[in-house]
Amino acid sequence: MGSYKRKAYIYSTIVAMGGFVFGLDAALISGTVDFISQEFSLNEFELGMVVGAPALGVILALLFAGYSCDKLGRKTTLQIVAALYVVSAIGSTLAPDYWTLLSFRFLGGLAFTSISLASMYIGEIAPPKLRGKLVTMIQINIVIGLSGAYFINYLILQWSTTGNNWATDLGLNENTWRWMLGSEIIPAIIWFVLLFVVPKSPSWLFFKGKISNAKQTLLKLMPASEVDGHIAEMDKSLEETDNRSVWAQFKGIFSKEYRVVFVIAFTLAIAQQTSGINAILFYAPTVFEQIGLGKDAAFMQAIWTGLTGLLFTILGLVCVDKLGRKPMILGGMLWVVLSLGIAYYGFKTASYTLTEDAVVEMTEFKNPERLQSMIGVQYSSDIELKKALFDAIGEDEARQYSGLLIQKSAKINAILILIGILSFIAAFHFSIGPVMWVLFSEIFPNAIRGIAIPFFTFITSTTSWLIQAFFPSQLASFGISNTLLFYAVTVFLGMVILSKYLIETKGLSIEEIQAKLQK
Repeated sequence: MGSYKRKAYIYSTIVAMGGFVFGLDAALISGTVDFISQEFSLNEFELGMVVGAPALGVILALLFAGYSCDKLGRKTTLQIVAALYVVSAIGSTLAPDYWTLLSFRFLGGLAFTSISLASMYIGEIAPPKLRGKLVTMIQINIVIGLSGAYFINYLILQWSTTGNNWATDLGLNENTWRWMLGSEIIPAIIWFVLLFVVPKSPSWLFFKGKISNAKQTLLKLMPASEVDGHIAEMDKSLEETDNRSVWAQFKGIFSKEYRVVFVIAFTLAIAQQTSGINAILFYAPTVFEQIGLGKDAAFMQAIWTGLTGLLFTILGLVCVDKLGRKPMILGGMLWVVLSLGIAYYGFKTASYTLTEDAVVEMTEFKNPERLQSMIGVQYSSDIELKKALFDAIGEDEARQYSGLLIQKSAKINAILILIGILSFIAAFHFSIGPVMWVLFSEIFPNAIRGIAIPFFTFITSTTSWLIQAFFPSQLASFGISNTLLFYAVTVFLGMVILSKYLIETKGLSIEEIQAKLQK
């Protein structure tokens, strides 16, 4: 490997670590849901707000990310983001009440722009032939972070129940969820320090008129014979706009010239999140409890979810520059729809019957005679079961014990549902998960990319927040089967739109992609 390629890999790896910290931050909360709900007595809406607070924070941050990227530069903005991760992790770990936790989770959301910013930076420093692989490294780091978070949660849960003196001394029993959230602090600090190693983006330097500095950076990233040609391409791209202001770039997103780009980016931004991926990942143990798995088994299954995502993200990395973006996006979306359909069918055909023996086995449950009215009654959905449980013991206890009751009463094809969910995880991480960010790094010209990437990340983040925040309420109101059906339908609609407008960008420079889109 040439020295310029090696440096491109090193810089991209460091910047892509933002995906790892993001993955940790996003998935660690999944293991704390029950603990936080009980400690702060949260209802479905309040729980959804805590889990979805970072997605809401990133919506606010993205309003300023484009300005910061153009004013301060990509590198400096990434350093600010890393510092926010550190502060958020410390504050969330030590939060004494619901509102403090919500506030620091929201602050962490300001740092969730790390995904779009990392995509932008890597897209600008990567040689065209390596861009797909290098940008996809962000998604690899995300799923490594997700997998690490699920493993950390499971490990801390096991330690907290061992009764060992060292676990008691560390407060693992009383502060299980705090240890889970606190495990993010050290990785966030490491990323912040490493960001001082990477150079400033050559595109940003050129945009600011620092031509000689841009050339010096490009010499680290590509053969000297290609530098002048790349500079000429950037110059031509910038000449396409008469006004470089933020407002001019923003208006350019909606211009007739970039209409096809807008349709592609908007559809991807919506469909990626309405697939329900963050509902599954951020509430993984809760989702698996709906199958009838106990708490320990649900946490363990969450680890398999993370590992499946990691494996197929790596496969996606290998294939993105071979198969191309278009077939991976469209084929992956079809795969997502079929997988969600399998899980929907498994949940839809389930039934729930509580027996007297099952009630006797629930030793954790106080005053089991309160469940007498439910014994022997067959419920056709999880919604009917939970409603009966609410009527029998009240909402607070019902939330606490609904997972246990489902485990004891469910007659369900758990294997079929697990296959559907894991297949969905595989499909997402192989296709629309990483490849959307590859396309975002490619389809926007330099004239508007500083605003366009944060803007469409704003769209996908808003959708993500809605999915995360209202998933507990959806689960309580519509049931798991109808929720999954909704996700499948929205992805199918996105696939139909993209089949008409999406182009292939494999192996093309940003300028060549623009020429192809104009045609």
